[in-house]
Amino acid sequence: MKINLLLITTFISVIIFAGINFETGLVGLTRLNGNGCECHGIEPSVSVHIWIDGPDTVIVSDTVAFKILMTGGPAVEGGYNVAAIYGALVAVDSLSQTMVYLDTLPLQLTHTMPNPFINDTVVWDFNYSAPDSIVVDTIYSVANSVNGDGIPFDDQWNFGANFPVVIIDNPVTVEDEISPVQFHLSQNYPNPFNPSTSIQYTVGTRQFVSLKVYDILGNEVATLVNEELAAGSYEVEFKSTGLIHQTLPSGIYFYRLQTGNFVETKKNVDDQMMASFDLPDGSLV
Repeated sequence: MKINLLLITTFISVIIFAGINFETGLVGLTRLNGNGCECHGIEPSVSVHIWIDGPDTVIVSDTVAFKILMTGGPAVEGGYNVAAIYGALVAVDSLSQTMVYLDTLPLQLTHTMPNPFINDTVVWDFNYSAPDSIVVDTIYSVANSVNGDGIPFDDQWNFGANFPVVIIDNPVTVEDEISPVQFHLSQNYPNPFNPSTSIQYTVGTRQFVSLKVYDILGNEVATLVNEELAAGSYEVEFKSTGLIHQTLPSGIYFYRLQTGNFVETKKNVDDQMMASFDLPDGSLV
């Protein structure tokens, strides 16, 4: 009798789990507010690789295209969940749908049905609509790779790396009568840097110039320039040696030039274990 009950219980469990791969997806599974695809395995699998592909800088209120990709695992079909703190995630085809996890958070994205792997990779497209304020947002992801037999015991899943998105001001318009030739912020060189890097910028007319550095969370960590400058090309050195004013961990930082109506932000990477820097005045080239 006990054996029969065990067999019946096992049979019912298989029936219940058999439909999981073929149901629409779930939300609330990413590191933002969840513990992953636990119905497909208790622990994440290092053999499954998930990543977000898209721009790391977006203009306020703009909408841009993103992708989530996955390789590894059984690699027959896959499902996913993507979440953001501030921005809106929008489905662009029938493979994805938005769902509510918490009323206090934006809608999250998940699959509508298992999506087959093609050439060892499965891809979902979606749009990201930036909020109307300057912040650093984060896109969180998780996905599962399944064998398609309807039974989750041999499936595998993993979290994707958190994807930061810097929301910046609107670009300068023609009405502002400022051309790229008059005002320009160059990419720092070298990038990544260790122990120093140079930032060049051009001021078209006499203006008050602000050049500041922010961490990945949007916190201001340094003011490199904060003064009125005559028209010309300038260069400022962002150093990790010399007169130390502050120490920072290695990682991604953003520097932002603002002069009049012109605003531009670029990313630099410090690859030291610990970085410190001077806060020098800009010097005319």
